[in-house]
Amino acid sequence: QVQLVESGGGSVQAGGSLRLSCAASGSTLGRYRMAWFRQAPGKEREGVATIFTLDGSTTYADSVKGRFTISQDNAKNTVYLQMNSLKPEDSSMYYCAAASSPVLAWRRMSPSTYAYWGQGAQVTVSA
Repeated sequence: QVQLVESGGGSVQAGGSLRLSCAASGSTLGRYRMAWFRQAPGKEREGVATIFTLDGSTTYADSVKGRFTISQDNAKNTVYLQMNSLKPEDSSMYYCAAASSPVLAWRRMSPSTYAYWGQGAQVTVSA
């Protein structure tokens, strides 16, 4: 079992920055790949960024490339999402997720790939 707790959400003006944190506890074997997803009201959950915990390689959605950075601190069992140059369309509930087995490349941004989820952190960007 893996438990995930997000923190760091909040409100910011367009162009600003926020950093989300995801603290993981429980079995480290259950965290083969970590990811951040977001879901706005009335919309489907979408993948934002993923990181392969063994080598730190990353994947990003086109909408956030160059603005968001996913990283990990293995000593703290924590994954981060640094969000810069935020836009109003980035406003959403952000969720941390963990996959407990190898993930095919084309499934990295699919919510159904991930077995463990945090409770979410709200990010609101005003124009």
